[in-house]
Amino acid sequence: MASDFRLKEDLPALTDEIVETYTTVGTINHLGHCPLPNYEEVIAATEDLKDIIYPGYRQREGLHIGNVTYHVGDLIDGLHDTLTTQIARALLHEAGTKRSVDPCEGKEDYQAVGQKTAISFLERIPDLRRRLAMDVRAAYDGDPACKNQDEVILCYPGLEAVTVYRLAHELHLLGVPFVPRMMTEWAHKETGIDLHPGATIGHHFFIDHGTGVVVGETCEIGDYVKLYQGVTLGALSFPTDANGNVIRNMKRHPTIEDRVVIYANATILGGKTVIGHDSVVGSSVWLTRSVAPHTTITIEKPSLRMQADLPTEVVGQSG
Repeated sequence: MASDFRLKEDLPALTDEIVETYTTVGTINHLGHCPLPNYEEVIAATEDLKDIIYPGYRQREGLHIGNVTYHVGDLIDGLHDTLTTQIARALLHEAGTKRSVDPCEGKEDYQAVGQKTAISFLERIPDLRRRLAMDVRAAYDGDPACKNQDEVILCYPGLEAVTVYRLAHELHLLGVPFVPRMMTEWAHKETGIDLHPGATIGHHFFIDHGTGVVVGETCEIGDYVKLYQGVTLGALSFPTDANGNVIRNMKRHPTIEDRVVIYANATILGGKTVIGHDSVVGSSVWLTRSVAPHTTITIEKPSLRMQADLPTEVVGQSG
């Protein structure tokens, strides 16, 4: 059956109705303002950063010690320009939400701040590579199914999420809004692992399997910590002020000390909750209070009931 083109006559009226909501529901549109950070540009920059962190594994093949300097130099030059613009946009927007003047006022000044911040971030890459090399080693040491460290870099979603987190965390420490969260939420979409860029995570960190792991903004994780799939390090119900608004900028998520192992689907909640060093948290445990170091926490062994499925006898049939 052919389309009825007469029905298209109603589309202009529908368009007007939609556009009207841009005024009446003005909190979810961004019109007439300076541009926000560009999602595609931020993700492309993240991919370039991963290519610098793990040269030869990612976008560019055929790299060797004779040409890698040119390759990295080219990426760094492009990242300087991209990050300068995207960071400046984020800072300008953040400042504009806190004042009543033209949100684009002082745009050139923010471009200069964006450049300084971008350079400060790029200068941290050597130390980030050293930290991520420890994470790769932790994954190899922590998984007997792993054949070599190349397999970790090429295949493990946990390392992918941790790599993006460590990059985003440095931007977070430099006071950059929007961009770090854009990066980690992209990694969340790609891996199923949700690591907030504000969390503090020590060295030799390993997430095995990974799907469904959540680490909240104010979480503090020590060194040599291992998480399995489905682990949540989250917050209890949020306290509110006298007006019923959620109180922000307080520690809401737990502290995990050194050499802790947390098994699948465990949930640990609350800003005052501390899991002492060298502890083990078993699968499906729910914790909202602290535990001492060298503690093993498990739920009671469930009672299993097994019943054989016997074939039903056919009765009442005549011979």
